[in-house]
Amino acid sequence: MENLNGKTLTLIGAGNLGRAIINGLLVADFLDNNKLIVTKRNIRSIEYLGDQGVQIESENITAVNPADIVIICVQPGQLPDLARELDGYLAGKLVISTVTGANLARLHELFGENTSIVRAMPNTAMAVQESMTCLSSRVNGELIEQTETIFSALGRTIKIEDDLMQAATVLGASGIAFWLRLIRATTQGGIELGFDAPEAQKIAVQTCLGAASLLASGIPHPEAEIDKVTTPKGCTIAGLNEMEHMGLSSAVIKGLVVSFDKINDLK
Repeated sequence: MENLNGKTLTLIGAGNLGRAIINGLLVADFLDNNKLIVTKRNIRSIEYLGDQGVQIESENITAVNPADIVIICVQPGQLPDLARELDGYLAGKLVISTVTGANLARLHELFGENTSIVRAMPNTAMAVQESMTCLSSRVNGELIEQTETIFSALGRTIKIEDDLMQAATVLGASGIAFWLRLIRATTQGGIELGFDAPEAQKIAVQTCLGAASLLASGIPHPEAEIDKVTTPKGCTIAGLNEMEHMGLSSAVIKGLVVSFDKINDLK
C-alpha cells in the first residue's frame, strides 16, 4: 500500500468488520512500512494475527498510547463507555470511526470537539480489497489523505456529506448482503435450469462481476448495456419483463428504503 511514513495504527474491536479491515491491510502489505495493533476483549479468536506481525492487546489504553491513527470498530452501544475510557488519550491522533449511526456531531460530543475525527463506512469486501468506503469529516489536508490512503488500499473511497452516511450504510455496507442474496437467487434459478450448484454459482458470480465491470469501465447507464442484449421478441427481454412484472426493481428499492428507515430508528 502507499506509504504512511511508518505510522502506528491501532484498531479497537476485532469483530467481523474489524477483522475484514485487518485482513485487507495485511493483504495490502501494510506491515511493510507501518505497525498494526489490534484490541479485543477475548484475544483467543485473533491470536493467529500475531503470527503475521500484528500486535495483539486486550487493553485499549495500552494499544492506543503508541498509535498515530486509531480506528474504532465497536458496536454503537459500546461507544459511550469507550469514550470515557479513552478520555485524554486521543490528543494529537487521527480517530477513524466505523460505528454505525454515530454521526460526526455525536462523535465530537463523545471524544471532544478538538479531536480529529473521520467517519468511515466501508463494507466487508475489504478482506479482498474490493470495499466501497464512504468518508465524511470536518478535517482536511494530511489527515483526510491518510484516511484515504488506508481505505484506498482496501478498495475504493468516496467523500460524502455526513448527513448521507446513513444512506451510505444501507447502499454500500448492507448492500453486500443484498447483492449476495441476488447472486444466490440467480444461482438457485440456474440449478432449476439444470446446472449443478457449484456450476450455477460460478456462472452467476462471474456474470455479476462482468456486469459491474462494464459499468466501472465508464458506461454511463445500465440501460445502455441492457439494450445490447435485449433483442426483439428475445428471451432476455421476456425474462426482464417478467421480473419487473413480479416487482424486481420495486422490491429492491423498497428494501433499501425499509433498511434506511430501520437504521434511523436505531439512532
